[in-house]
Amino acid sequence: MIQIDNGRTPPAFALFELGFRPFFSAAGLFAVITMLLWMLMYVFSEQLPLSGIYQASWHAHEMIYGYAMAAVAGFLLTAVSNWTGIPGTRGSTLASLFALWLVARVAWFIPGEFSVPLAATADGLFMLGLIVSVSLPVIRVRQWTQLGIISKLWLILAANGLFYAGVLGYSEQGERWGLYAGLYMILALIFVMARRVLPFFIERGVDEACSSNNRLWIDIASLVLFLVWATLDVFTHQATVIAWLSLGLFAVHAWRLFDWHTPGIWRKPLLWSLYLGYASLTLGFLLKALSLWQGLPPSLVLHTFAVGGIGLMTIGMMSRVALGHTGRDVFNPPGILAAMFVLVIIATITRVVLPLVDPAHYTIWIGTSQVFWILGFALFSAVYIPQLVRPRVDGRPG
Repeated sequence: MIQIDNGRTPPAFALFELGFRPFFSAAGLFAVITMLLWMLMYVFSEQLPLSGIYQASWHAHEMIYGYAMAAVAGFLLTAVSNWTGIPGTRGSTLASLFALWLVARVAWFIPGEFSVPLAATADGLFMLGLIVSVSLPVIRVRQWTQLGIISKLWLILAANGLFYAGVLGYSEQGERWGLYAGLYMILALIFVMARRVLPFFIERGVDEACSSNNRLWIDIASLVLFLVWATLDVFTHQATVIAWLSLGLFAVHAWRLFDWHTPGIWRKPLLWSLYLGYASLTLGFLLKALSLWQGLPPSLVLHTFAVGGIGLMTIGMMSRVALGHTGRDVFNPPGILAAMFVLVIIATITRVVLPLVDPAHYTIWIGTSQVFWILGFALFSAVYIPQLVRPRVDGRPG
């Protein structure tokens, strides 16, 4: 990890000193607020003043392009400094980027015909700003290995454009295409980032000596299969082919999990949270195949990817990155983190498993899952926001 020190004294209010600070803070709070709102809509049948969009579409869109993109933006804006050695986006530029993300989230609740165009404009400008902020340092040092990540950000921007085109009536399938494509591109980014950092975290973080085996054929197969799978699932109805591709992706990622496993993972919450998050993504591919062959409800598949996969991976990654980049010891994290991760795991089980076991009480299980999700991210916010708004404990900038 490159430590950048430009000799500048950090301010007492450090929220806009580096990208992880505002966006991880916002991700934690937004995960709580948006789920509370969704609980009011789904469980208690409250009609909230959303403009120009169905409630279920709002929930899906905001979990993908609101919560998940906040976590992704915080990670990438911070990681690009480590990759390139160039100080990251900060100050008024970072505050402006964050403001665009925030306006896009709030715009849905502004009455009138301009709410959707406002959300679309702010979301588009936020994504463009993120792409520029990540791309410029990469181009400056000619670090072309990062182009794969940048290309995925462009695809997320395009997917969000499809969604808004659907909401505004310009594309009949736009909403569906935009939601599924956005979800799958978030998954693609998480797989790329996990492949880069999780073996490194494991080798450095466990007490025993170990070496994570990374096979080239798995890297290639996981990428090719995923691109074909995502394209077919979003834009076609080739159920049989998609099911077999899902099974192939399950096998490839399960093999990778086997290669990365070492017993010491289970003594380290910052490791087992990420490992179980990756395992949930892997399980999602198996459930996808079963949904096409055996009629498993598609919503359970999506929430295996979203709650157990994206939710656990992002809260685990944010927890580790925030500790390291505020100058704290990632090898001696607060003990309360384990409880935080367990709450998200319970949210996954109650959202995915219990509706299969007891479908008669489906709404109760959804509400219970929402409660555990809210508690997990409320705990994250309580632990980390005080750290994220203050300078690093070691006095360094960032």
